Amino acid sequence: MGRSLTEAVLASGDLVAATARNPEHLKDLLEKYPEQVYPLQLDVTNKGQITAAIENAINRFGRIDVLVNNAGFGIIGAAEAYTDEQVRSQLETNLYAPIEITRVVLPYMRKQRSGRILQISSIGGRVGNPGLTIYQAAKFGLGGFTEALSKEVKPLGIWVTSVEPGGFRTDWATASMTFAPEVEGYEQTVGARRALFTSDQFVPMGDPAKAAKAMIGLANDPEPPVHLLLGSEAIAMVKQANLLRSEEMEKWMPVSTSTIADDAIDFTQTEMGKAFFGVKK
Repeated sequence: MGRSLTEAVLASGDLVAATARNPEHLKDLLEKYPEQVYPLQLDVTNKGQITAAIENAINRFGRIDVLVNNAGFGIIGAAEAYTDEQVRSQLETNLYAPIEITRVVLPYMRKQRSGRILQISSIGGRVGNPGLTIYQAAKFGLGGFTEALSKEVKPLGIWVTSVEPGGFRTDWATASMTFAPEVEGYEQTVGARRALFTSDQFVPMGDPAKAAKAMIGLANDPEPPVHLLLGSEAIAMVKQANLLRSEEMEKWMPVSTSTIADDAIDFTQTEMGKAFFGVKK
């Protein structure tokens, strides 16, 4: 996904500070676009490299107009089966890293009073599925961070979007996928998902080149959304999840409302509450 986006942005004539753990993988782009692309080494779990990469990009181009946090990888397994290192690496790469990179970039965008931040999340940040608990914990966290941050920085002219793809033809479910040790008892849930992703029957619908085109449009839109789903199956999954959540909320509404204090005042209906929570009058 990141490679497709980089190629599309360069083809459009814009400048790119392209990062990779091994900048040699960007050599062909440097040869083709020597005046546009600036290859930088970056392991997103290394805070020192994060700071250096952003400072170098600013020194080279003078500003950063669009930040895309794209690094990430998937893992499948039962929640109890993951090793401590697997849990830590998932959270470090898929959640802590985009948060840290965003935090380092924000002072520059704040001074500019402009900027776009695209957090490449996942449908897995909106809908939970067996076998993906730790990956999706990170993506749900990234979605929450994005949503809160978007409200925080909008007055500064900075727009933040969580891009949430469904299945795309990248190496997410193949070469870059890792696995937890198998545990007895999860054959019909975790095992079924593992079997799907390791079979030749799983052919994602999404085209990374088309996703890149959509993201370029997103970065140029005057009022981009806070969440953007990519792919028709992602739309279907979220619609179904929203329906089930709504039904569950309504079913348990009496229990939810039974916890209200007898002398409570609904703060959301006060003038201050309406302003604070954005409730329509």
